[in-house]
Amino acid sequence: MTSARGTIEMTLAMAIAGTTGWMVILSGQDAIAAVFWRCLFGAAAMLIVCIVGGQLRRGAMTLPQFFLALAGGVALVMNWVLLFAAYSDASIGIATVTYHTQPFMLTALSALLFAEKITLTRAGWLLLAFVGLLMIVAGGENSQGVGDHYLRGILLALGGAFCYAGVAITARYLKQVAPQLLVLIQLTLGALLLLPLARLNVSEYQMNTWLVLIALGAVHTGLMSTLLYSAIGKLPGNLVAALSFLYPVIAVVVDWAVFGHRLGLWQFFGGLAILLAAAASHFNWTPEKISLMANTAKAKRQRGQGQQNRQH
Repeated sequence: MTSARGTIEMTLAMAIAGTTGWMVILSGQDAIAAVFWRCLFGAAAMLIVCIVGGQLRRGAMTLPQFFLALAGGVALVMNWVLLFAAYSDASIGIATVTYHTQPFMLTALSALLFAEKITLTRAGWLLLAFVGLLMIVAGGENSQGVGDHYLRGILLALGGAFCYAGVAITARYLKQVAPQLLVLIQLTLGALLLLPLARLNVSEYQMNTWLVLIALGAVHTGLMSTLLYSAIGKLPGNLVAALSFLYPVIAVVVDWAVFGHRLGLWQFFGGLAILLAAAASHFNWTPEKISLMANTAKAKRQRGQGQQNRQH
C-alpha cells in the first residue's frame, strides 16, 4: 500500500514538473521575473509545510549547513533562470530533454571535486548522451516551433543542468537536514536575490497572471516538492529514478499538445539517446547487466510460447 501511494505521489510530482514550462510561458514573464515569483510563492507554500511538519525547530541545522544551503540556493536559482530562458529559444520540450544531461554534469563535477573515477561503461553512456546532444543541435535548423536563437537555448539548458548538478553536490553534505526546510531556505534566498533584478510590472498584471504565478510557486514548487519528498520516503531508489523520466516525456507531450512544437527526426532520436544514457547512468547498466536482462526477457518469451503450444 505504501509503495502504491508513493508511486502515485511520484507520478503526480513528475506530471506537475512536466507542465512547468507551460506555466512559465503562460505567465508572460521573462525568466528572472518568473523565477522570482516562483521563489516567493514557493517559499510561502514551503513555510506552511515546514510549520505543519515541525521542521522549524531549534537545532534543525548547524551554521555551516546553513551557509552550504545558501550556496545551493544560488545554484538552484541560476538553474531555473537559465532553464526558463531556454524555453523561448529552443522550445519547452527540447530545453527539458537537453536539461536532462544533468547526471553527466554531476559525474564531471564529482570527478573534478572528489576525484571519483569515471568507469569505462559510464564514459560510454556519456558519449551516447553527447551524440544525442549533437543530434538535437543538428536537428534544430529546420525544426518547427523553435526560436531564432536555437543554439543559445541549448546552451542555456546545458548551463541550467550544470547549475543543478551544483545543487546536487551541496545536497550530498546536507542529508541530515529536512529537505522541506532546505527548499524553504533556498527559495527565500532566491526571492531576495532576484527582487532587485526582476522587472515587475505588477500594475499591468491581470487576474489570470496572478493565478498562474501563484500556481507556479504553490503548486509547481511547494506541492510538487512535498509530493516528491513523500514519494522518495516510500519508494526504492530505482523506482524513483525510473518515474523521474516521466518529467521530460510529459514536457515534450505538453509542448506538442499546447504549442504545436513537434520534434524533428534528429531531435527525437537525439532526445531518446540522452534519456537512454541518463537512465543507464541512473541504474548503473553495464554490458553484463544488459546481456543478462536480454537473456532473461528471451527466456520469459520462450516459456510463454511453450505454455501456449501446450495449451493448443
